Amino acid sequence: MSAQTLSRPRPASSASRWYRRAAGALAFAALIELASRTGLADPEFLPPASEIVWRAGALLLDPGFGAHALTSLLAWAIGLCVAALLAVPLGLLLGSVPIIDAAMRSVVEFLRPIPSVALIPLVALVIGTGLQHRIALVVYASLWPILYNTMYGLRGVDPLAKESLRAYGFGPLSVLLRVSLPSSAPFITTGIRLAAGVALILTVSTEIVAGRGEGIGVFIFFAGIAVPARMTDILAGVFWVGVFGVVVNALLVAAERRAFRWHHAQRGERS
Repeated sequence: MSAQTLSRPRPASSASRWYRRAAGALAFAALIELASRTGLADPEFLPPASEIVWRAGALLLDPGFGAHALTSLLAWAIGLCVAALLAVPLGLLLGSVPIIDAAMRSVVEFLRPIPSVALIPLVALVIGTGLQHRIALVVYASLWPILYNTMYGLRGVDPLAKESLRAYGFGPLSVLLRVSLPSSAPFITTGIRLAAGVALILTVSTEIVAGRGEGIGVFIFFAGIAVPARMTDILAGVFWVGVFGVVVNALLVAAERRAFRWHHAQRGERS
């Protein structure tokens, strides 16, 4: 056994990682509880963590909040799926055909930095403020992480594998489907995982700005404009948004590790 192998730290087990994360979450909740109970923070604006969690649990039994949550999840899921269906083929095209990449580069670099939130009024005027409004903004915001990760993944494809297929008479499309796409798949899934978080942010933000219809963001908006503001409801709604984001990210990470064990094994060897 080499000295390098002995000095390499052992990766933490899955259970150990979850224990650490749970401990961090409990410590954060305890800090909020202490700050609110001792007067370090005004309880009117920062209720104790126990009250927030209690209210969040009560919302699970509230059919009205359930309708809000389902509307938000529907917009999030549709927008993310549409973004993936658009971004992956576009990324493969731009990453495989340099001429098209050069022609489209200025357009992509112009559109990418535009904040999706800034487009909320424009999109509302063009297509209205219903479900399609949220989906359109989620698609726009989620497109870029998937697109750039797809293009990045194509750049890392082994050129020897592509040349070997070409030497046996395979055309560009066959090389793309047999080598480039499988090799870049781990990067595409990482882009989708990043886009899932972006999509959730845009869904709730759009609902808060629109302030009408249904959605968790609408629930938070009306709790905020109430007199007095219902801070416990606001933070309970934020709590469930955060829980959903954590659960989705954990599921996508687990699926990614299970589907691409060979990729993580290679990264472990290189590290």
